[in-house]
Amino acid sequence: MHRHALVVPVVVALIGSTAASAAAQPAPNTVVLQPAPDIAGVIKGGTLPELVVRGLRSADDPLWLPEVGLVFSESQGNRVVRLGDDDQVSTFVGDLNGPLGMTFDRQGRLISLQTRAGVAGPRVIWPPGREAVIADRYEGKPFGRPNDVVSDRRGGVYFSDLGPRPTPPGALSPAVYYVPPGGMPIRVADDIARPNGLMLSRDEKILYVNDTGGIHVYAFDVGPDGRLANRRVLAAYIGRDRSVAAGEPPVSNADGLTIDDAGRLYALTEAGIEVVSSNGEHLGAIPVWCITRRCQNLTFGGPDKQTLYIAGGGTLLRIRMLARGFGGRVK
Repeated sequence: MHRHALVVPVVVALIGSTAASAAAQPAPNTVVLQPAPDIAGVIKGGTLPELVVRGLRSADDPLWLPEVGLVFSESQGNRVVRLGDDDQVSTFVGDLNGPLGMTFDRQGRLISLQTRAGVAGPRVIWPPGREAVIADRYEGKPFGRPNDVVSDRRGGVYFSDLGPRPTPPGALSPAVYYVPPGGMPIRVADDIARPNGLMLSRDEKILYVNDTGGIHVYAFDVGPDGRLANRRVLAAYIGRDRSVAAGEPPVSNADGLTIDDAGRLYALTEAGIEVVSSNGEHLGAIPVWCITRRCQNLTFGGPDKQTLYIAGGGTLLRIRMLARGFGGRVK
């Protein structure tokens, strides 16, 4: 059992939520819980996020597993942890290699992206006895820094690779890959500056990709072989990285993505959780902050999939929603 010894001030901001306040960064090691704006069908105005876990070395990519509950990556602890009914965390899978993004496929396998040099790539890490390497190289070259992953109903896996910054000579550049079931990785998109969060549409005909190095979420048509076509901008985010120098292109630091049963996308950016409809309409932003940094990834969970779990900076938050997560797959 992992106990949380770090004492962190919690400030409840009883003020109206705006895009500007959502993007404002609080003092270090402080959790600011701001009320959500009213977003029709998404969240009731005034709803506050709840601080669930703090003091971990890192926290990323929460996932609600059938008959298990919530698990998420503690990359710097080289493990995946499970949130118990008492809101304490324990090791679910240990001895990993900098795990980040996770997905759960239709074979009941938990797939985790490892990031340590030499072993970077998607691997099956659970259940015990079914561990396997899905991919660790593309055309003989090792992956740089795999970040997010989603599986499809065919049994294939999409994952993003941010790559190192700057990209060393001869190394793989940032890209999105697809690994068909039993096959070798295919580079399916290499025209996004820093591809990060991934999500499939409910019918799996569209793959959405966040660009951490820009301000857009992109949409691609998914072909019958898993390849992508017809890249277009779905929406522009409002979150902005204030450290970007004047005159430089704006950056949203868009990270993790999830989807609800109405097809709306939820993305973590410098503005918090930005909500976008399937036709690209920006619906609003829910302010959240994960102590030491912006939050990184999120998922719907709970028995009714109406609780949004948000992870980042060694912190786990949750917030009750009106919207319900998509029930057609785990992620």
